[in-house]
Amino acid sequence: MKPPDPNFGSDEPVRHVLNVSGGKDSSAMALLMAGRVRGLEHFRQDGMEYLFCDTQKELPETYEYLARLEAELGSKITYLNAKAGFDHWHKVFGGYLPSPQNRWCTKMLKLKPFEAHVGDDPVISYVGLRADEDRIGYISTKPNIKTRYPLREAGINYQGVIRILEDSGLGLPTFMKWGRTNSGCTFCFFQTPFEWVRLYETYPDKFEEAMKYESTDPNDPNKQFTWMQEGPLSILLDPARRRNILTAAVKPRGRSKDRTLVGALTGNSASQNEACLMCQK
Repeated sequence: MKPPDPNFGSDEPVRHVLNVSGGKDSSAMALLMAGRVRGLEHFRQDGMEYLFCDTQKELPETYEYLARLEAELGSKITYLNAKAGFDHWHKVFGGYLPSPQNRWCTKMLKLKPFEAHVGDDPVISYVGLRADEDRIGYISTKPNIKTRYPLREAGINYQGVIRILEDSGLGLPTFMKWGRTNSGCTFCFFQTPFEWVRLYETYPDKFEEAMKYESTDPNDPNKQFTWMQEGPLSILLDPARRRNILTAAVKPRGRSKDRTLVGALTGNSASQNEACLMCQK
């Protein structure tokens, strides 16, 4: 029996639930809450439930990293599979691709399965928002779900996350080695042109799948469904354009808080991540 939690003002036992994404921040948070960070052992929360909302459109490295995290924690990560996958909701939304303005993929494939899993139980949901990020994120608003941000509470920033992962031996997700900054679907709209090019070079089959979801109507400017604002992915089939994107990405960008190789390659600074918290943290 889990002890009652004062946040809910009742004696009803509270579930502690941590969503992992297969990315660096949520993994560091999981290690923090497992009491694995030296000097911050008081953050340990026993009885934690670890969840992963699986869209089945993830990178192979994401599943590999989750398996390694599970072994490191010594706790099972429960995979939640949406009753209806991306292709179903893509049809429901009339072929509209998700975008920063309409994140139906996060809502239908991440948030809804999570809310269905916890039901009406009192729940504290742990979200991997770092201390150096000035945003709230895309989270549940159900009254029975309260949110905590342990990384922010502990003052852990981007470099702190890197240290936690390195000290634990888990290390960074391997997709970061070829230029992807976050986990999430292979065709996530938050990818930069650089990341799309690296996806094309690393997983041409995944790139081709992403292209098939795009559609453009030359007679209707309101029916241009592409992943990139710059245009359809087909423009990246041009070798010269790909070379220009890769060259521009590795040019010096002046002083930056993020001095890591990942930051240099992608142009993403430590505080420049706008991705969905439940998907990519």
